[in-house]
Amino acid sequence: MSLDKPDTPTERPAERPARQSRTGLTSTGVRKAAAKSNRSRAREFALQALYQHQVGRNDAASIDSFTRDLAGFHKADAAHYDALLHGCIEESAALDAVILPLLDRKMIEISPIEHGVMWIGAYEFKHCLDVPWRVVLNECIELAKEFGGTDGHKYVNAVLNGLAPTLRAAEVAADKVTGKAR
Repeated sequence: MSLDKPDTPTERPAERPARQSRTGLTSTGVRKAAAKSNRSRAREFALQALYQHQVGRNDAASIDSFTRDLAGFHKADAAHYDALLHGCIEESAALDAVILPLLDRKMIEISPIEHGVMWIGAYEFKHCLDVPWRVVLNECIELAKEFGGTDGHKYVNAVLNGLAPTLRAAEVAADKVTGKAR
């Protein structure tokens, strides 16, 4: 009889029971990403469209037609997407005029992604008063993190944080009084 082999067939280790799903966590304990809202998706598609406008110089109608055919567009808030795409393009000069004083470099040196994100932020500050300024700021930071350069979100944060008191003065002031804004 050999000492290294048992006389009985090898037993398999008992299989582990399936892990219980904990709300907000994956099976490995990592926090699940929150499902994106239809407005967040609209901002993503608008940013991609604004990039096409800036880099490819494509007109809004052809960009719009192309973007609506992309996978996942049906999950986006189409009305918000329309407002952002067409509004940012139509008001690009006015949006640049309010953004430019807050920049530490020439606009041409800003990446098209960060430029587009700043357009979206400035446009929403001006026209989407149903969206709190802090939500606009956070959404734009997340866009810059997802699509922009390594630290582009920090630059976008600084610029839009500087712009908010100008375009949403009463709302920012009220948040400072309640301690919600720094």
